Amino acid sequence: MKPTTALQARLMAAALLLVLLAAWEFTVRRSGLSALVLPAPSAVAAALWNGVATGYFWPHVRATLSALLLGLVGGGAAGLLMGVALAESVLLERVLRPYVVVSQVVPKLALAPLFVLWFGFGIVPTALITALICFFPLMENTLTGLKHVDPSRLQLFRMLGATRGQTLLRLKLPVALPFILAGLRMAVVLALVGAVVGEFIGASHGLGAVVIASQGMMDTALMFAALFLIALIGLVLYQATLLLERWLLTPYTGNP
Repeated sequence: MKPTTALQARLMAAALLLVLLAAWEFTVRRSGLSALVLPAPSAVAAALWNGVATGYFWPHVRATLSALLLGLVGGGAAGLLMGVALAESVLLERVLRPYVVVSQVVPKLALAPLFVLWFGFGIVPTALITALICFFPLMENTLTGLKHVDPSRLQLFRMLGATRGQTLLRLKLPVALPFILAGLRMAVVLALVGAVVGEFIGASHGLGAVVIASQGMMDTALMFAALFLIALIGLVLYQATLLLERWLLTPYTGNP
């Protein structure tokens, strides 16, 4: 049997999607389900097209992307720096890591009302929730990657008289890069979840706010259209991180 090519795999995935959508449409039409319970894909597509054509969705997409990117950059940078600090200092790891873990155990949804109380409605509480969610994957993966360095290579750098900073930049970080990028992939997906959850509570704009508003209006087709846009944003951002990972790791793997 010939191995499946990437193009064939994509065509099979597209065919499966079409089959699922057709089955969904057929089930809704034949069962007589109310559109309030489960709208047909055709109704969702109509709501999506109407929202895009009239410009209704664009301000909400921009609001969600703004909160997502702010939280991802802030939380990711903080997680990266914290991971480096904990990896380079045993004392800091022993003192701070329990507090970091406790901060992640607390459900972020429970913190959302507090952030709204402290910072008001808008992008700030949503970005903060997103940053808290993105922080831990980057920190944990950075810490794990920096500790994954071969001890013999560390010893070689010491014998050659490399400083601590040179060892970090030229040995530890390149070795830890696959771990860091894996953490970034997780953070990107979780950032979208954090942004939408934050908008459920503390925002009047954003796709999460559209979901809540459509629930109040009993417009299930609009809700599904917003959920489709959220999923599309997640897929695009995830693919972008894969391309970034391939570009950054090519010098180390030698693969184009």
